[in-house]
Amino acid sequence: MQEKRMDRMKVQVAVLLAMGLVGIAAWKSKTLQHSEFMETCDFEKLDGPDSEFCQGDLQVFYPELGDIGCTYIPKCHQYRKRITKEWRNPEIKYPQAEKNKNYVLIMADPDAPSRSDPKFRFWRHWLVIDIKGSDLRAGRLKGHVLTDYVRPTPPSRSGYHRYQFRLYEQPAYEAISLSPEEAASLGSWPLERFVEQFRLGSPVASTQFLTQHHND
Repeated sequence: MQEKRMDRMKVQVAVLLAMGLVGIAAWKSKTLQHSEFMETCDFEKLDGPDSEFCQGDLQVFYPELGDIGCTYIPKCHQYRKRITKEWRNPEIKYPQAEKNKNYVLIMADPDAPSRSDPKFRFWRHWLVIDIKGSDLRAGRLKGHVLTDYVRPTPPSRSGYHRYQFRLYEQPAYEAISLSPEEAASLGSWPLERFVEQFRLGSPVASTQFLTQHHND
């Protein structure tokens, strides 16, 4: 009889120990998840000449990041990887847009393949024309797409790349298009010549963000 009691006690002790270990494991898991969630993620603002490019109030929103105008994309939470491989085109908003005017948006990388050797400048990432001012004010980018959005893809070990957004007021009755040669390639695009050809003038607003390869 005494032996049976001892066996029961051993079983009970074993069960309690197992439950305790499970509880500890669960606590450690929650603590790890919490610490990952609470990872410090600093959004560093651009300074010097890079910050001077940001003019007007052109806003560029990516998921989780908010308005990334005039900032470095941080490496934490895999943001650099996600902006390269996961997220689609950002939301574009320009609160100062005039409702009855049309606009042109250009997104380009002047640092292809690197800032120190930009032999493929400019690399065209997005080109949209006929954007109504009323849609820009509301953050709805509708218009005629001449170049579909291409995610930022800075090559490994090429340093930081600038991804620049330029917003132009579109001249009335101006038929804007890409030549067959321009449409056939994204790189080495003569952005300045395009702007001059279609009399776009200076941007009404511009901004940029900097990022580099997610493994660097």
